[in-house]
Amino acid sequence: MSTIRFLRILTIRAMSSSSSSSSWSCNKCTFLNSASQKLNCMICLAPVSLPSSSPSPSLSISTNDEAKWACKACTFLNTYKNSICDVCGTRLPTSCLLGFDDLTDSGLESNNADSSVGSVFFPLRRCSKRKAMDHDVVEVDGASVVCSESQGVMKKNKEIETKGVASDSGTPLTCLKILSYNVWFREDLELNLRMRAIGHLIQLHSPHLICFQEVTPEIYDIFRKSNWWKAYSCSVSVDVAVSRGYYCMLLSKLGVKSFSSKSFGNSIMGRELSIAEVEVPGRKPLVFATSHLESPCPGPPKWDQMFSRERVEQAKEAIEILRPNTNVIFGGDMNWDDKLDGKFPLADKWVDVWEVLKPGDLGFTYDTKANPMLSGNRALQKRLDRILCRLDDYKLGGIEMVGKEAIPGLSYEKEKKVRGEIKKLELPVLPSDHFGLLLTLLPK
Repeated sequence: MSTIRFLRILTIRAMSSSSSSSSWSCNKCTFLNSASQKLNCMICLAPVSLPSSSPSPSLSISTNDEAKWACKACTFLNTYKNSICDVCGTRLPTSCLLGFDDLTDSGLESNNADSSVGSVFFPLRRCSKRKAMDHDVVEVDGASVVCSESQGVMKKNKEIETKGVASDSGTPLTCLKILSYNVWFREDLELNLRMRAIGHLIQLHSPHLICFQEVTPEIYDIFRKSNWWKAYSCSVSVDVAVSRGYYCMLLSKLGVKSFSSKSFGNSIMGRELSIAEVEVPGRKPLVFATSHLESPCPGPPKWDQMFSRERVEQAKEAIEILRPNTNVIFGGDMNWDDKLDGKFPLADKWVDVWEVLKPGDLGFTYDTKANPMLSGNRALQKRLDRILCRLDDYKLGGIEMVGKEAIPGLSYEKEKKVRGEIKKLELPVLPSDHFGLLLTLLPK
C-alpha cells in the first residue's frame, strides 16, 4: 500500500470518531470532512461543491446513478470497473457481486427478490492489484498496435503474430468451424484441469476460429503453454493479457488482416467488442467478433441491478459496428434473457443461428439441470450464449453444444442449505459453468 493511501486510512480512522454537525459530505465518496477542510475532500481529493447561496461547504448528494460498491476499509464508493478500491487498495468483497453460486435457495428468502434474479451472472473479479484497462487494438501500416484509452497512448504490440494460413495458399476450405466459449474464470475450482479439458475439445473439433470470454491472465498463460496454441494467432498480446482482470479473446488458424476492439461507452464493467478480419483460403474474407455483454448483478437492497438497458444498447451498438460487413459472425456470452431484454436487436439479413438450425430447442447454455457441476445451485436455465451472423457467401452447416461431459475422476464439494440444514454435496467438474457453441459454415 502506498504512503499516501496509508495516511488517508489513518485520517479516516482519526476523523471517524470526531465528526461534528459542521462537517460536510463529499458528493463523490460521501466522506464526512471537517469544516476546516474547505477546498478538497480529505479522501478522494474531489473539489468541494459550493452552493451559490452559501459561502461554506454544505451537504451535497451525488446525482450519479452509476452502480457502485462501498469499500469496507475506507467507505469510498468505487464503480464496478474497479475491483480494487481507488483510495486504499482494498479488494472488492465477493458479497457485492452475486453470482450463480450465491443464488441458492437459502440466499433468496427475501420478499424483495425479483423474479428475474438469478437469471444472470456477474463474474467475480480476480484478486489483483492491477487496474483493468480499456485497450483498442488497431492495424497501423500492417502492424498490430494497442491503443490504450485510459492513457491516451499507442504502443507497438510485438506479441500479436499472424500464424494462420494465407488466403491464397492451399486448397479452398470445404467448411469453416467457429467455437464460442465462456471458459469461466473461477480459479479455485480445478483451473488447470478444466482448461486442459477445453484444450482437448479444441484438439478434437479443430475450430478455425475461436471466441473466448472470461479469460484471465492465468487462463491465458495455461492456453499459451498448450500444444494447440501454436496453430493460432491471438488478438491479445502477452503484455495486455497480464494487465487486465479478465477479458474476451479471439484466436484464428486463418490469416488475420487485422484485430481491433471497441469499448462500449455505457459499460460500467469494462465490456467491449473484439473484432478480427480473416482471410479464408479460396473463399471470401470473413469478419468474426465476440463480446461479453453487460452482466446483470442482482443484489440487496433492491435486487434490481439487472443492467438490461445497458445490455440492449451494447447489442445494438455491436450489430451497427459489424453491419457493413457482408460476411460476419458474432458469437459470445451475451448474458441475454428474452423475457428481460426482449428479442435480440438484429438488423436485416442477420440471424440467430440456434433459432434457425435448432427450432424448438431452447438451447440453454447455462443449465443447472443439464450441467451436474451446477446442480447445487438455484435452478436456472438460460440461453446466455449465442452466435449471430450475416452471410452473403457462406451458408449455415450446423451448430452444436460442446463441453457437456464431466471430466473423468474429478469432483468437488459444495455446501448447500436444505430446509435449514447445511449439507455437503460431492459434484462432478465440467470444463466450464457454460456450454460452448460450435458452428460449422459451408461455402455457397
